Amino acid sequence: MSGGEALVHSLVREGVDVVFGIPGIHMSGIIAALRDHPGIRMITTRHEQAAAHMADGYARVSGKPGVVLVVPGAGVYNAASGLATAYARSSPVLAIAGQIPRAQIGGGFGTYHEVLGQADIVGAVTKWRHAALAPQEIPAVVTEAFRQMRSGRPYPVLIEIPPEAGVERDEVTLQDPAPAPRIVPSHEHLREAARLIAESRLPVIYAGGGVARSDAEAALVRLAEATNIPVVTSCGGKGTIPDRHPLAYGSCFAHHGEFDQMNQLFEVMEAADLIIGIGTRFSLGNPAGEASTLININIDEAELTRVQANTCPLHGDARATIEALLPLLNAANAGDRPSPVEAVVAARRLIAYRDIHLKEPHYPILETMQRSVPEDTHIVWDVTQFGYYARTHYQVHEPKTFIDSGYSFNLGFGFPTALGAKVAHPGRPVISVNGDGGFLFNAVELATAVRYGINVTSIVFRDDAYGNVARDLEEFFEGDYETGLHNPDFVAFTESFGAVGMRADDPQDLKDLLPRALASDAPVVIDVPVGDLQLPRAEFMAALPKLPWVRPQEGLIGSWALRYTTRAWGR
Repeated sequence: MSGGEALVHSLVREGVDVVFGIPGIHMSGIIAALRDHPGIRMITTRHEQAAAHMADGYARVSGKPGVVLVVPGAGVYNAASGLATAYARSSPVLAIAGQIPRAQIGGGFGTYHEVLGQADIVGAVTKWRHAALAPQEIPAVVTEAFRQMRSGRPYPVLIEIPPEAGVERDEVTLQDPAPAPRIVPSHEHLREAARLIAESRLPVIYAGGGVARSDAEAALVRLAEATNIPVVTSCGGKGTIPDRHPLAYGSCFAHHGEFDQMNQLFEVMEAADLIIGIGTRFSLGNPAGEASTLININIDEAELTRVQANTCPLHGDARATIEALLPLLNAANAGDRPSPVEAVVAARRLIAYRDIHLKEPHYPILETMQRSVPEDTHIVWDVTQFGYYARTHYQVHEPKTFIDSGYSFNLGFGFPTALGAKVAHPGRPVISVNGDGGFLFNAVELATAVRYGINVTSIVFRDDAYGNVARDLEEFFEGDYETGLHNPDFVAFTESFGAVGMRADDPQDLKDLLPRALASDAPVVIDVPVGDLQLPRAEFMAALPKLPWVRPQEGLIGSWALRYTTRAWGR
């Protein structure tokens, strides 16, 4: 078979049913093979960045690797930002990139699409990279790529294929998927963790995004219920336990407006004598510090003892580790402690009171959204003020329904990522929440949505500015400068693609518009003018930590980051 056929047959064997990307002359053998195989389809996008984001969205909600196909050179550069977001959220994405002809690779001859050291473009945001230079090499390279994504921490990977390798024909041996068994810590380490949990007085579980990547949501709930230990989630861990669960405190990380809520949850964790971290980087450290014991369950060995010295490391897959730990906890009577539910409910009530007391305008709008959509709606939050507030305030009750950009804060990722999520779950409602600045980064993918019937509803909160930057310039640098935006008529723009445009007169109109949009058999964009969302200045500014670049003379940014981290954790 041809190299293109070898690639496509190998992808199908790995369970791939869709590829996102743009056809190009370097990829003709691969495109022809995709065309001729009934078990796989290609969704052609209008930009490689959007294709990478779509593959990420597909992977996040399906639990299967997403695949993006790009031309060499510029296509790899264009896809890189999407791979960076996938990397930030430990999302398994396979990037298949074309190459220039074999004999010219590395020559610097100025060949079409040539980039010297092409794989290095995405070296920092991929876990593994390899070139398959001939048809016989392709099956083994594909098998290893999927093994890399399914073992250890899932990150993007890259395969390069030169054009002749896609069309040459040769004897090819296809391979079965490589086994990727779930890693479980030793019985000795599990027994020690069970002892520490049974003897603890005020333990807290801190659940991160690794819980979702491991499909360990149900196991996490069983662990909390079996031990009477309350759960705090990172923003990446939102949805790993329903927010309404009586043992769920909520999400710990917050934007400036949730500083009171953040302090409340920090206080809970600071008081703990034992923190059980599951699938989290602890990016701001363990709030209880060395005064507590940290049981760190992580698939990434590099993360196990990085946080603090007083650690019981459990190197293992989150779900498999919890399931192996539960019988030992039952035997140790680890659930024989007073129920913390009353304290959890009281803390959540206090948080809700503080939210109302701050009178920030985002809250009632988020609450309107919450009441207007089904609980199983996948919502992709772009880098907007509403996305920041949603990290703590928006209630999530279903696994893998809260999707954000992680620490990459990639403006504009929301809409195409939502398209990929909808492809993975066409029967579920999917919404993207955007600002007007970020939406136009990839709004041209409305053409893709209409062509393939990817019926995502997109909310565009329009303030005709890069609003966050404008606010900071006003508050800290004595005036705004060049943050205003000239926007199209979003309804007419949307309708020009054959999609449905709606306009709210007031953000509260979303209570009527969202159900109508989700019932539409078409992609929908809802234009929601919000103007300048004024924050309660006195209380807000008192809580807001000053950014390091506001007063650089007070110390280096790195020094500030350490000071802020210490202050935020109360240490």
